[in-house]
Amino acid sequence: MPSLKIAIGQINCTVGDLAGNAKRIMDAGRRAQELGADLLVTPELALCGYPPEDLLLRPDFYRACRRELEALAAAAPLPLVVGHPEERDGKHHNAASFLRGGRIAATYRKHRLPNYEVFDEERYFVADVDPCVIELKGVKIGLNICADVWEAPAAAAAKEAGADLLLALNASPFHMNKQQQRYEVLRARVLDTRMPIIYANMVGGQDELVFDGASFVLDAAGRVTHQLPAFVEAIGIVEIEGGRILPGAVAPAMPIEAEVYEVLKLGVRDYLGKNGFPGAIIGLSGGIDSALTLCVAADALGPDKVRAVMMPSPYTAQMSLDDSRAMVERLGVRYDEIAIEPAMKTYAAMLEPLFAGLPPTPWADTTPENLQARIRGMVLMALSNRTGAIVLTTGNKSEMAVGYATLYGDMAGGFAVIKDVFKTLVYRVARYRNSLCKPGAEAIPENIITRPPSAELKPDQTDQDSLPPYDILDGIIEAYMERDQSPREIVAMGYPEADVRRVVGLLKRNEYKRRQSPVGIRISQRGFGKDWRYPITSRYSDEW
Repeated sequence: MPSLKIAIGQINCTVGDLAGNAKRIMDAGRRAQELGADLLVTPELALCGYPPEDLLLRPDFYRACRRELEALAAAAPLPLVVGHPEERDGKHHNAASFLRGGRIAATYRKHRLPNYEVFDEERYFVADVDPCVIELKGVKIGLNICADVWEAPAAAAAKEAGADLLLALNASPFHMNKQQQRYEVLRARVLDTRMPIIYANMVGGQDELVFDGASFVLDAAGRVTHQLPAFVEAIGIVEIEGGRILPGAVAPAMPIEAEVYEVLKLGVRDYLGKNGFPGAIIGLSGGIDSALTLCVAADALGPDKVRAVMMPSPYTAQMSLDDSRAMVERLGVRYDEIAIEPAMKTYAAMLEPLFAGLPPTPWADTTPENLQARIRGMVLMALSNRTGAIVLTTGNKSEMAVGYATLYGDMAGGFAVIKDVFKTLVYRVARYRNSLCKPGAEAIPENIITRPPSAELKPDQTDQDSLPPYDILDGIIEAYMERDQSPREIVAMGYPEADVRRVVGLLKRNEYKRRQSPVGIRISQRGFGKDWRYPITSRYSDEW
C-alpha cells in the first residue's frame, strides 16, 4: 500500500460565518499542502460552525451553505473532507463531503444523531444508514461524524464497505475528563474493526460551549500515535505507510486545573471576540470568585481590554480593598473605586416611607443586602452602556445552584465566566493560576485564597452563615444535579440529612433565578445551561 499523508485541520469556526469559515478551511488547506499532505480533514459542520441551532430550520441557510461548499470545492488546493449541513430531497442531514478535482465527489450523512446533554440534533436532522468510503492513493477511507463512533454500527458499516482507515469528524465540546472517554470509546471501535482512526475535533468557544480540539490518532492496536495540543488551532500531519500509521507528535496531558483555566480563557476570548465586544468590565470584591474571573479576563483579552471596578460599602473590609489594589497592580488592568454608601443612603430614604409599618418577614433582613448588590449592578451596567464593554459576572456553580446571588445585582451582566465551576474547584484553579507566577508576585493575593469567603453585605458575614461548608455543598449538588441521585441516595453516601434537605430545597426554589442568569461557560458534564431543563413551577417530591 503506498504512503499517504492526511492533515488534521483543528480549526476554530464561527457559527454562521460561512465565508469566514471557508477561508479558514482554505488557509488550513494551503498550509497542509505546504506540509506535503494529500488530504485535509476538517471538523464536524466546519463550514457553518457548531451548533447552528435554529439556523438549521431556515431553507436559505442550506442554500447558502451549498453555494459556499461548491465554491470551496472549485478553489481547494488539495482534496478536502468538509463537514457541512445538507438538504437533499427535502431532508436535512449533518454531512461531510469529499471535495476533489473541483467538485463534490462524495458525501457521507451522519448515522447517529445525539439528543442528550447539550445535543439536540434530532430536532434538525434526519439520520442516514449508508456508509461512505473514499479512495486516495490506493487507501480506502471511511467517513464517520462524531456520535457515529460512540456506537459500533457506523464504523462497522464503513469496514464492511471496504475501508482500511476511519476518519471521524467531530464537534465534541469539552467537559472535564472528556478526553479519556474519547480514547476509551475510539479504542472500542478500533477493537471492533481493526482500523486506525483519525479523530479531528473542532476548537474554540461558541456561547456556553468550548471545543477543546485535542485531536488524536489511534493505530490499529489502539495506541495513541498523534495528539494535537488542546485549546489552540493546529494542523497535524498523519503519515500512513504500508497500511501502518507512523508515529507522530503527542502533546502532553494537562492537569485538570490547567484544562479548566484554558477552557475559561478560550470561552471568554471567543465570546467577546466573535460578538464584537471591545472589552470586559468586572466588579471586584476582594473575594476569590471575582479574583479568578479577573485573571481569566486579563489573560484571555489582554490587560488593556479589562476594567476592574471596586465598589466598597461600609461593610467592606480594608483587607478586601488592599488585596484588590494589589491584584490589579500585578495584572496591569484599569482600576476604579466607587463607594456605594451615598446610593445606599438615598435608597434607604426613598424606601423608608414604603416600608414603614410592614410586619417582619423572613426576607426583610436581606432587602438592604440585595440593594447593595443591585446598586453595584447598576454601576457596572452603566459603564457597560457607556463604553460598549461587556460585564462579566463572577458567580460560581455552587452559588448558582442554591440561589446565593442577587437578581439584577451580582447576577447582572452579559457572560458568566465561572458559572459551571464549583467553589471548591475555584480555589484549586486559583492556586494553579498563581503557580504560573514568580514566587512573591502571585496574581491572586494569598489573603484572597485563605480568608473565609464572605459577601460582605453586613457586619462579620461569612458564606457559611447561610450555606453548609463548600465541600459538603458541592458534593450534594454534584450528586443531585450532575448524577441525578435521589436525596435518599445522597444521605446514604454519608452527607448529613439536614444539609441534603436544605441544599435540594434551595436548588429547586432557585430555578427562576437561573433562568434569568447570563449564559456561562460549561466545563462539567452537566451545567446550568442547555443540558439542565427543569421546570420552574413543579411540585415533584424527591425520593427520601
